[in-house]
Amino acid sequence: MNKIVPSLWFADNNCEAAINYYVDVFPNSEIDSISRYPEAELDAHFAGMAGKILTAVFTLDGQKFTALDGGPIFRINEAVSFTIECADQAEIDYYWSKLSKVSEAEQCGWAKDQFGVSWQIVPKNMGDLTQTPGQIQAMMAMKKIDIATLVAAK
Repeated sequence: MNKIVPSLWFADNNCEAAINYYVDVFPNSEIDSISRYPEAELDAHFAGMAGKILTAVFTLDGQKFTALDGGPIFRINEAVSFTIECADQAEIDYYWSKLSKVSEAEQCGWAKDQFGVSWQIVPKNMGDLTQTPGQIQAMMAMKKIDIATLVAAK
């Protein structure tokens, strides 16, 4: 079990679409449970939310998450991101193709998906690949990380 569980607030009430998408993208993933908002008569906070996700628990490749449809009060932003440590370029390419949907938010391996969540899609040995000024300069010019370019940079 994870001791720390990230929780995502979906301001556009698209939590269900997001968690279904993530479960398809990541191996060994599943939706553990979903509870839905009750009818609005129970509480003024529930107005317009009946049937939306009050709480979802899901697991992405062994990492537990929670999520909810929260409405527009709070929005996900780049101040928090999730790092995917990839084994090789093929894995970087796979996750990039699935999670990079906002090109203006891309830099140095950071991507933003269609739900507003930011991901750092990097090789497991990123620290080793950014040891020299040339490697750092090469990385700063990248959107998606290119391992071969970092290895070649001096």
